[in-house]
Amino acid sequence: MKHYELLVFDWDGTLMDSAGEIVSAMQQAIQVTGLPERTPEQMRQLIGLGLDDVLARLFPELDTQRVRAKLEAYRARYGMQRSTAVLFPPVMDALETLRDTGYVMAVATGKSRRGLNAAMRDTGTRDFFAFTRCADESIPKPAPAMLEDILLRSGTMPEQALMIGDTEYDIAMARAAGVDALGVGCGVHDTARLRRAGALDVLDTVEALPAWLACEVRPA
Repeated sequence: MKHYELLVFDWDGTLMDSAGEIVSAMQQAIQVTGLPERTPEQMRQLIGLGLDDVLARLFPELDTQRVRAKLEAYRARYGMQRSTAVLFPPVMDALETLRDTGYVMAVATGKSRRGLNAAMRDTGTRDFFAFTRCADESIPKPAPAMLEDILLRSGTMPEQALMIGDTEYDIAMARAAGVDALGVGCGVHDTARLRRAGALDVLDTVEALPAWLACEVRPA
């Protein structure tokens, strides 16, 4: 009998309460660039995907590369505003408990490397994570590439790892990599959707993860 050894976390909506800020930034960019308006809920449901996938789903009637060029021109002109998003309140205590218990921890996120580095710097969480992979470094979710790379770098077998995320894209990535997945209900996709995607269980927040892991003993 053995426990998981590697815990891989999504970032936005799982560790950080950032969905509202992401949607607001997307709305502003769409308005400034003159793209067709989309509802906040349409945008919210796509958080976690890579940019090209988001654009293809939001604007199927438009050429994705032209839309991306518009948004990149917007970013070049206006820059990136400093994030005001914060970790969900229980996250820091949970990460400390998991580290002290001996788990190796990693992040696989739809954020860019620049965005993740800034978020980790601002929240003081960089030292918790041995491995991190971002959407602009690999094929983004729901493809398994980010997670497979973390498994390779950490020398971890898929059955020894657990993915924790708030979207069906996290669950799909894990399943494609042969990794178990756990959902958290504090983010953008609801409990039923996470379970349908194949999550083993859905916790309210990451705060409940140490206790869940203490009870979860898996066959070798």
